[in-house]
Amino acid sequence: MKAALRHGTRPLRLRKHIRHGLRLCAAFVALSACHHAGAQAGFQLIGPGVQKQANGVLALMGYSVVPDLASSSLSINNAATSNPGIVMSQLGGGFTMSKTFPLYLEGSIAYSRYDPTFVATDGSESREVPTRWNTVAGTIGIGWDFPLTADKELVFRPILNASLGNVSSDLAVAKAVVERAADRQIDFLNGGTLNAYGLGGAVMIDWEHYRETHEIDLELRYTNIYLQTFGGTSASVKGTATAQTANVYARWRAPTGMFAMDRPVRYVLEISHSHYYGNQAGVLGFNHLTTLGTGLELDTSAHEIFVTRVRAVVRYVFGNNVSGVSLGLAASF
Repeated sequence: MKAALRHGTRPLRLRKHIRHGLRLCAAFVALSACHHAGAQAGFQLIGPGVQKQANGVLALMGYSVVPDLASSSLSINNAATSNPGIVMSQLGGGFTMSKTFPLYLEGSIAYSRYDPTFVATDGSESREVPTRWNTVAGTIGIGWDFPLTADKELVFRPILNASLGNVSSDLAVAKAVVERAADRQIDFLNGGTLNAYGLGGAVMIDWEHYRETHEIDLELRYTNIYLQTFGGTSASVKGTATAQTANVYARWRAPTGMFAMDRPVRYVLEISHSHYYGNQAGVLGFNHLTTLGTGLELDTSAHEIFVTRVRAVVRYVFGNNVSGVSLGLAASF
C-alpha cells in the first residue's frame, strides 16, 4: 500500500484583473443586507446581484474542493493595499490499497480566506465596508485501478467524489460600519453562512515506472464537481457552480549519490499544468497555472518510521497575470 500527502505554500503576485476577480466573488451576505433594506432612505450597499455573488463564491470554493497541486495553496495580494485579498491552502493525498486489490482512496481538506471591500452610499456620500469570509471545504474520493499493461504500471482510474463546504462571516468591524451608515441592525451580516455540497467525479491515467536508477510518475486527470448550496443558507444567496479542472503532473526521481538513514538521497524534478473550466475559468483573473519544481527526497523506509519518504520541493508557479515561488512538503506512507 502506498500513499502520498502533499502540501505547499504558494504566494502569487497578481499583475492585473485583481479587482475584477475579487469583486466577482464579492460577499453575497453584504449585498443581501441591501436587498432587505429595500427602498428605505439611508446608505445602501451597491454591487452586482445577490444570485451572481453567491455563484461567484461557489466558483471560488471550486479551487478548494478539487484535488490539484497547482492551486493547492494560493496567496494573492490586493494591488491597492499590497495585503492578501485571497489566501487558500489545501492538504490532501491519495493511495491505492495494493496491486492485487486496486481500490483507490483520496481525501483533502482546504481552508481559504477572502477579504472583499464593498461601498455603502446614499447617493452623495460613500463609505467603504471591509469584510472577511472564511471557507472550509473537504473532498473524499473512491476509485478503482484498471490496469492497461501487463506489469500494471499504467492504469485507468475512474473516481467518484463528494464535497462539503461552508463559508462563514467574520464581520464585526463591517457590521458596525454598516449599522452607523444605514442606522439599522443588519442581522444577516452577523454570522452569515453559506453551506454547499458537491457531487461529481474524475477520470485519471496514472503511470508509475520505478527502477533502481530512476523513478517516473505521470498523472493525467480531469475532475468535474457540481456545487449546490443547501441547509441554513439564506434563500437570497442560494446558488450553484461547476468546478472543472484538467491537469497533468509529472515527476522524475533519481539517486544523488549521497546516502542518509541507510538509503540513497534522491533529487526530484516536477512539472504540472492545470487548466480551469466552468465557473472557475477567469474568476481570479487566470484560467491556467503551471508549476516547475526541484528538490530532494529522504528515504526513511530502512527504519521503523510511519512515513517512508519525505520530500521538500521548491516550485515556481506562473499563469495568466500571476507568478510566484513556493516551498512544498510531501510525505509517502
